[in-house]
Amino acid sequence: MNEAVEYVRRRTPLRPLIGVILGSGLGDFAEAIEERTEIPYYEIPGWPKATAVGHAGKLVVGRVGVREVAVMAGRAHLYEGYSAAQVVFPVRVLGQLGVRGLVVTNAAGGINLSYRRGGLVLISDHINLQGANPLVGPNDESLGPRFPDMSEAYSRRYREIARAVAAELGIELSEGVYAAVLGPSYETPAEIRYLRTIGADLVGMSTVPEVIAANHMGMKVLAISCVTNMAAGILPQRLTHDEVLQTGRMVRETLVRFLKALVPRLEV
Repeated sequence: MNEAVEYVRRRTPLRPLIGVILGSGLGDFAEAIEERTEIPYYEIPGWPKATAVGHAGKLVVGRVGVREVAVMAGRAHLYEGYSAAQVVFPVRVLGQLGVRGLVVTNAAGGINLSYRRGGLVLISDHINLQGANPLVGPNDESLGPRFPDMSEAYSRRYREIARAVAAELGIELSEGVYAAVLGPSYETPAEIRYLRTIGADLVGMSTVPEVIAANHMGMKVLAISCVTNMAAGILPQRLTHDEVLQTGRMVRETLVRFLKALVPRLEV
């Protein structure tokens, strides 16, 4: 981890306090960063490569307005064969670089019947069904406590700011609970009925390990899902990753506009 931190520090003089993780098909925001330095993941020691389609696989450090930011265009997933510790390695590097606030985006299936394809949803809480936790094993006290509190895993203050920004921009923004599953197969209709029963509004295959690691390090977290499809059994159609990417393209202008207005206003 120290090697990765030093490598990034050598590549850019900026010291960002806000980090952003861009999910499947949602990478356009990285291209809107000014004064940016782009670092391919494969160049950073220990950094996991992003192999999923729709993940560019580069770290972009630059500015959004006056705010210095570190933007991950793409992420690693457990379903790619990475361990939970490998999946959250980038978050820990960002934390060691000085990032104190993290914005996480993802593509998710809509379980809540009030959602629509292409809608943006703030995550208020999560249900971890991935069978993994990045904090398993010996605890590194330099990163955080053995038993971190998760009662406000998603910052209430950040969500208030996000709702205010969305209202100013005329962007519809829902809020809900995200269920994280392992993947890579999509869920069955029976599994979706189960997830709805236990209180999930959205389902996806990422985000939760990163949020746990960020909270462990004391970061404030905001997470935004793009509803790229309605989950299995809700509509009479098959689910495909192409639909996820297509919806990402459909909402990219809205998401970029939202993030450009939001990120400079987040408190650290």
